[in-house]
Amino acid sequence: MSPLELIRSAFGGIRANMMRASLTLLGVLIGVASVILLMGVGAGATTDITQQVEGLGTNTITVTPGVPNLSETQLRYQTLTVAASDALAESPSAPDVAEVVPIVVTNLSVSAGERSRAVAITGTTPNYFDVTNSPVSTGTTFSESDQRLARRVAVIGYRLARDFFRDVDPIGQTINVGSTPFTVAGVLSSKGSLGGITANTGMFIPLSRAERSLTPYGQLSSIIVQSTDSDTIEAAAAEARSVIAESMGVDPDEATFQVTTQSQLLETIEEIGSTLSTMLAAIAAISLVVGGIGVTNIMLVTVTERTREIGIRKALGASRAAISAQFVAEATILSLTGGALGVGLAFLASQVEILGTHPVITSTSVALAASVSIIIGVFFGGYPAIRASMLKPVDALRHD
Repeated sequence: MSPLELIRSAFGGIRANMMRASLTLLGVLIGVASVILLMGVGAGATTDITQQVEGLGTNTITVTPGVPNLSETQLRYQTLTVAASDALAESPSAPDVAEVVPIVVTNLSVSAGERSRAVAITGTTPNYFDVTNSPVSTGTTFSESDQRLARRVAVIGYRLARDFFRDVDPIGQTINVGSTPFTVAGVLSSKGSLGGITANTGMFIPLSRAERSLTPYGQLSSIIVQSTDSDTIEAAAAEARSVIAESMGVDPDEATFQVTTQSQLLETIEEIGSTLSTMLAAIAAISLVVGGIGVTNIMLVTVTERTREIGIRKALGASRAAISAQFVAEATILSLTGGALGVGLAFLASQVEILGTHPVITSTSVALAASVSIIIGVFFGGYPAIRASMLKPVDALRHD
């Protein structure tokens, strides 16, 4: 049987069972689309966070609290404090440190009018917006005077402004954190996400006000340090570790807080993103296995229904290879068609935000899905094809 005749015969077998074939194709379609989309979500999340980190500039350093460290005598947890941040900002022992930004983050319910939602509220100082490259699109940031007097003013993300105030100008509007009212001073320009928290839906207030109303006094979530330029970032990181450890009364080598430069942070993000994409793809692959089982099922049913046809063809001289090739071809066509439609569906779905990010469809994920589609057709269609080719002509012709 020529390849053209083989394909024509395979399509004829599929048309004879359109309903079952369509359902099987749907299973493969969903599986392929799921794999591509979930890998795209992992890649998209990594891209968003990477862009946000890169947006901070090449000369920023992040200091975060340490993890519990079990010593011989006690379990110690070193907490970053405002005092440590102030010590670094004022220290003559840190000439390569240009700016120090203390940050405290808490999640609370925020409301405006009848609308409310949980929001990540960041308490920080006015230099945060310059150091992190976070300009406002409308209004202004809060000032040193606002920080000194602990005023109830806020800068909010553009999406939070859109969700709460719709077509109303948010500047001067009131936004409530619990029972504490804040006046909106500015709206940030659109940005990507960082560490799972997106500035687009966040709220930023003076650190002094956050300490009075929302968070434990003096404790920080992190400190952002900006070096004088990109060439002094390693020196600034060493100075930051030394000064902060000294302010805590511990040896720098024994301190548990983490001092991370941009390059180190980007490497960590890439590793996490790769692991996330792999895990999501593995979860989605379950759908492909289900689709493959569907292919096996329909081909087994098809072999049973066409037993007499197989017997006639073998009686007329058809070889086992020809019989087997026909059923493998049918399974492969179903799998490839479902795979192609799955790729198309994935591209359409990638235009919509999923899990807070836009999926990034990569050539690797598409190639993987296409390869898996072929494997499904050959592997899961193989057993029914072999079973069909091993039927004896006499037994097949007697089958009702």
